[in-house]
Amino acid sequence: MSDTLEDRLARILPGGRGVWIPMDHGTSNYPEQGLQNMDSLIESIIAGGADAIVLQKGSLTYHADATGWHGFVCHVSASTVHGGDRDQHKINVATAEECWQRGAMGISGQVNLGDDAETEMIESLGRLTTEAFPLAMPVLGMVYPRGPNLKISDEDSTNGVAHAARIAWELGCDVVKVPWTGSIESFREVTQAAPIPVLIAGGPSGGTFLETLQTVEDSIAAGGAGVCMGRQVFSSDDPKSRVSALRAVIHDGVSAAEASERLGGK
Repeated sequence: MSDTLEDRLARILPGGRGVWIPMDHGTSNYPEQGLQNMDSLIESIIAGGADAIVLQKGSLTYHADATGWHGFVCHVSASTVHGGDRDQHKINVATAEECWQRGAMGISGQVNLGDDAETEMIESLGRLTTEAFPLAMPVLGMVYPRGPNLKISDEDSTNGVAHAARIAWELGCDVVKVPWTGSIESFREVTQAAPIPVLIAGGPSGGTFLETLQTVEDSIAAGGAGVCMGRQVFSSDDPKSRVSALRAVIHDGVSAAEASERLGGK
């Protein structure tokens, strides 16, 4: 396995871009459509050409041992739908060293901006980057402006997303995952807010995958680095083909329309 931060980043972000598929959702809520047969799903995602797969630590160890693949990123943040008014309060359930020992190429932590527990989540992400630094492990910050206490200025066309990217960078993350802002112009403000790769989330399933691919194409045009996209992939009937289509847009410069045509509209 690679020893330096640069080598590890190159493995999961070749050329500075990435197709990352998070599948840690079963911790938050289960059953989750598409996650019932993880063995075949993981095989499909890898075969489709994913650069990284994001999992919680138990499933990561299982699949790293089963596949021998070196593209797993360990998500250390957890909460469940049963948490009442604290269901968005993510707590760390693993350390960077444990993730490394379990076979992770990188680690991931989450902050929900505007949540009542925002300060605790910021502290947890800062602790994670502190732990990761001497291990030369890349850290993904999943930072979402979504809580009830958000204060968005009238001048902020990104609705807090640029601030989210900035927080991840300033706390020591090497990559950040944020929501799409709705336009190339506004998302360009996000990518200019921090000199680290910016990946977009996929959001819930809905609409057509062509629309999703067009959003990805637009995000790349705005300086984005790719996707960290879960349900749009794993809840589909053909996850492998969707990963391949995302890869075509992100790595090969294929248009969203052409990539969708290759999918046959699926």
